[in-house]
Amino acid sequence: MGESVHTVTTMPTARQSGCPFDPPAELIDARRHGPISRYTFPGGKPGWLITGYDLVRSVLADSRFSSRKELMRHHPTIDYGDFEVPPAPPGEFLLMDEPQHSRYRKPLMGKFTVRRMRLLSERIEQITADHLDAMEKTGPPTDLVTAYAKPIPAVIICELLGVPYQDRGSFQEQVDSFMNGETSDEDLMAAYTATQNYLAELVAAKRANPTDDVLSDLTDSDLTDEELKGIALILLAAGLDTTANMLALGTFALLRNPEQLAALRADPALIDGAVEELLRYLSVAKTFMRTALEDVELGGRTIKSGSPVILSYNTANRDPERFADPHVLDLGRQQGGHLAFGHGIHQCLGQQLARVEMRVAFRALIERFPTLRLAVPAEEVGLRSETADIYGVKSMPVTWDKEES
Repeated sequence: MGESVHTVTTMPTARQSGCPFDPPAELIDARRHGPISRYTFPGGKPGWLITGYDLVRSVLADSRFSSRKELMRHHPTIDYGDFEVPPAPPGEFLLMDEPQHSRYRKPLMGKFTVRRMRLLSERIEQITADHLDAMEKTGPPTDLVTAYAKPIPAVIICELLGVPYQDRGSFQEQVDSFMNGETSDEDLMAAYTATQNYLAELVAAKRANPTDDVLSDLTDSDLTDEELKGIALILLAAGLDTTANMLALGTFALLRNPEQLAALRADPALIDGAVEELLRYLSVAKTFMRTALEDVELGGRTIKSGSPVILSYNTANRDPERFADPHVLDLGRQQGGHLAFGHGIHQCLGQQLARVEMRVAFRALIERFPTLRLAVPAEEVGLRSETADIYGVKSMPVTWDKEES
């Protein structure tokens, strides 16, 4: 194995000017050198960066690579020094391996089936229509993020968790403060603590007086209050910020690809494929981490036990060996199998809900406002930094012809 291996020494934190939907150029370049690169973590710890589709998918399905939080002693952009990372709190199963992972995931699986999510469609359509009505009443211009993309998944996740109506405004503000990637460390911790305290109170209220929601359903299981609080936090993290940013960034991508938007307007039956293509093309959940539990041969390399591995979803979903013309948004693309929702035992539990929300929200938006367009130059749209866990749009002023209102 005398062949040299490409090395990446810092995680890129900026996208190319004029290319807000493409992964950072350094990551695309790393993929061109091969599907696996050496990566030097802050503090000098050697590890690996995987950018190729097949290798990312194989690691996600391989139990020799761990998701356990206490093994994630290295961060792509932060030097933890000698800090010992504690295990994941009870219920936060995304950061656990088997069998703990299944203990928490299994009780939820029946709550997020394709059939159940389809039954939710009518309610999602009503929530979407309510926000479109509000946009129409206010008139253009408006910020699509605050008027549409954020509130729709926020209302839905609040209803799933059974958050009382009077609490939703303050609750959503708290959640946004620790998820938006822009908050100071001090404010982030304050918002995170406030959210955890609220969820603890909510769990206790559901146990005392169950209502028609997922959290109440789970109080019939053997899960403790602390475990239910952790599960609620995971559902929040997975179901709110990701979908909100897909709606905003996806609309931005459609507006920047007018021929694709015109095709979708002309044929609403394209919506299912359009959602899958936008998920692939945008990959808002950009990277995930794993730790090797033993020596593993991967892509002709030996990943040593204990080595940290970065999985680059956004380059895997742009891998030319898996997708033809990967940097082109093609709503009629026939190649499925993107990794936007992950793969293996940790594949996103709420993916069917996210799909329904996006199908309804994208279609309703372009039908209600056929002349929808950016109200500012594209380069002035406020984008999140690559340092945020979820990539997306901070603000996006849009307008439309007033006669539509």
